[in-house]
Amino acid sequence: VLRSAGAALSPGAVAAAAGQVPGGESGGTMALSLGEGGGGSRLRRQLESGGFAAGEYVKQLSQQSDGDRDLQEHRQRIQALSEETAQSLKRNVYQNYRQFIETAREISYLESEMYQLSHILTEQKGIMEAVTQALLLQADRDDPALGARRAAAADPFLPLSAKDAAASEEGRQRTLTTLLEKVEGCRDLLPESPGKYLVYNGDLVEYDADHMAQIQRVHAFLMNDCLLVATALPNRRGAYRYDALYPLDGLAVVNVKDNPPMKDMFKLLMFPESRIFQAENAKIKKEWLEVLEETKRNRALSEKRRLEQEALPRPAPTPPESTNPFDEDEEEEEEEEPSAEEEVVDLSLEWIQELPEDLDVCIAQRDFEGAVDLLDKLNEYLGDKPVSQPVKELRAKVDERVRQLTDVLVFELSPDRSLRGGPRATRRAVSQLIRLGQSTKACELFLKNRAAAVQTAIRQLRIEGATLLYIHKLCHVFFTSLLETAREFETDFAGNNGCYSAFVVWARSSMRMFVDAFSKQVFDSKESLSTAAECVKVAKEHCKQLSEIGLDLTFIIHALLVKDIKGALQSYKDIIIEATKHRNSEEMWRKMNLMTPEALGKLREEMRSCGVGNFDQYTGDDCWVNLSYTVVAFTKQTMAFLEEALKLYFPELHMVLLESLVEIILVAVQHVDYSLRCEQDPEKKAFIRQNASFLYETVLPVVEKRFEEGVGKPAKQLQDLRNASRLMRVNPESTTSVV
Repeated sequence: VLRSAGAALSPGAVAAAAGQVPGGESGGTMALSLGEGGGGSRLRRQLESGGFAAGEYVKQLSQQSDGDRDLQEHRQRIQALSEETAQSLKRNVYQNYRQFIETAREISYLESEMYQLSHILTEQKGIMEAVTQALLLQADRDDPALGARRAAAADPFLPLSAKDAAASEEGRQRTLTTLLEKVEGCRDLLPESPGKYLVYNGDLVEYDADHMAQIQRVHAFLMNDCLLVATALPNRRGAYRYDALYPLDGLAVVNVKDNPPMKDMFKLLMFPESRIFQAENAKIKKEWLEVLEETKRNRALSEKRRLEQEALPRPAPTPPESTNPFDEDEEEEEEEEPSAEEEVVDLSLEWIQELPEDLDVCIAQRDFEGAVDLLDKLNEYLGDKPVSQPVKELRAKVDERVRQLTDVLVFELSPDRSLRGGPRATRRAVSQLIRLGQSTKACELFLKNRAAAVQTAIRQLRIEGATLLYIHKLCHVFFTSLLETAREFETDFAGNNGCYSAFVVWARSSMRMFVDAFSKQVFDSKESLSTAAECVKVAKEHCKQLSEIGLDLTFIIHALLVKDIKGALQSYKDIIIEATKHRNSEEMWRKMNLMTPEALGKLREEMRSCGVGNFDQYTGDDCWVNLSYTVVAFTKQTMAFLEEALKLYFPELHMVLLESLVEIILVAVQHVDYSLRCEQDPEKKAFIRQNASFLYETVLPVVEKRFEEGVGKPAKQLQDLRNASRLMRVNPESTTSVV
């Protein structure tokens, strides 16, 4: 059914209108006019109507139709409407696609800014409350009586004696024990400790962080050092099953703005996950936010006091008086030596106390630079300090965050992530891993990421059209990616010379992957030698681009292609030999008559391009050529083979090319020698000698000269073949034309 603008025709309606038509004709007329003037618009309105039924419409149409032609015209009109609607849909999608992308990007930026703003507000609130608490503590130290009165006024249930305090502590622990007995599977996870007590608890509803769909109902138990989340058991009221336990040190609380119907929610950030919970109403949500922040603050203050107490120097015990007169001398020697007391490390600074939580927030917000800056600041502060027990505990907490940060950065560089953006997209994660002292891992992950990107780019190339066109695209994609990767590697690992050997190994493996795709398309598909030569030439030219950065991989591509090129040369050599033998078997030793001056001129140009400059002395009157067709065809084919082979030449192919040329030339020389000895007719014998002279005095010197120009050194085998004093001997009793 065609709905409003942007909808498409129903496949069922089109199929019904197109195919569910009886074969016979009826005598009625079509109820729906399909004239050229207004038929299209009326048909569109009828299809757009809400009560349109395809089956009834087709049934009525088939009953009132005058024949098959009307039905075919009606079917064409419906198909035209369908195509028009599809084109309109496509245009609308294309027009709005960029706006959708920009809107999604802006939403992502806005969400990140909201997270940062919420964290800043939380920090400001904590600072203000910490300042107020510090002022109150200072006033209490100055006037203890005033502090006692203030505490009594603030908390009417404050215990007034040690007995009452013990009773209150015991009551809170008893309450915690009673509640936790209702939670299955948490007894072993929460060891009994005298300082642990329950602060707050309540029912919450958990939602999915991505799709905002309700997941389950949970019950949260907030203790003075951790948060326990338990799920409700369906068949037992008031009973729960353990779900998760989060220490308050690594927990961040974020308020979620109300967006009806999603309201009264808050988010808990625990690297590497986050969870969203919904309270029963706004009042309970406010209580949860306040009590979580207050409990975290109290936890930080208690940890701060503990560190301060541990950092205080302990007085050395007074040794008992000794009656030994020799001890006095020893005491005097000890007094002369300076007593080296351990330097006290001040860990009570606010930024050090909040460092683990700040690291969690930076990791959750993907602020990798900020996290590494905090770690550098801590390492600089503790660089020359002694390693005491508080410092070890702080290091243990920070090392856990470093492992988490490293895991995130490793995931950023994994090939599973999006490979778009080129090598620069990995610079952020690579630079932070290097700053963390893991340059080897950064190098390995960077090269794996780029290998996957290059492999994906090669696989996405469509194999269509001529082979040479595909090779141009393949070389452009591969060598451009290799050059960009090399430049980015030089930028990221400028100070790590030990990583360059890994890049060379990676470049060799990437080149092997390129050659596999290259050979599969050029050599496995049995392309002609000229096409293969052009493709190899293109690959060599692109490979020379890497010399801009001081990387020469030409020898690698030669080593990887030598086997395929040898096979191509030998295969083409066999084709030439078979073609020459076939022409030799039909040789009549007659002059060539080209019939037209144009054909003779064309042959002159071909021979001149082959390097035979004195071909005019072998032409006769009119359009005759004083050479055999077999010898002329052999000359053109041999010189074409030599030219294409020289395009493929590199030192490893020297002997293969030379041996192939000698084998090809020997086939023609043996045939001429055999024909010269077997022929009895004096005229034909003279003609054969003329062809032999052309081979020895014209063709072989041209082959030798062109080979020396292309290779750079003369070929002794060709010189020996040309300088032979007599033709090769063959079996005189043989009657075949080929030896």
